[in-house]
Amino acid sequence: MSATESVLDHHLAMFGEGDLDGIMEDYAADAVLMTETDTFEGRDEIRAMYEQLLPEFDDDVVTFSLDEQKTVDDVAYIVWHAETPENEYEYATDTFVIRDGEIVAQTLAAKITPK
Repeated sequence: MSATESVLDHHLAMFGEGDLDGIMEDYAADAVLMTETDTFEGRDEIRAMYEQLLPEFDDDVVTFSLDEQKTVDDVAYIVWHAETPENEYEYATDTFVIRDGEIVAQTLAAKITPK
């Protein structure tokens, strides 16, 4: 398993467990996470974003499916969909740039339909 795959696997496992500290272990101090509406710079801003997001996924009725996972060198790409009590994530994709065992950049795009 490559270093990129290891970091991605850890990140996905920590997200699935709702482990905020575990998630944050994966990010470089100066990491950037970009969505279509916001840019989060550094661990503090990224942590605040996850503090808002994780409670939505902490429910027994949440479904999450990882549809595709690819890695090439220091880039990881995933496609997923999910349903929470609040939203349907019809299609979502994340791209991660991982260097020296840490996520240095991430993008997230999703088609989200509120319930």
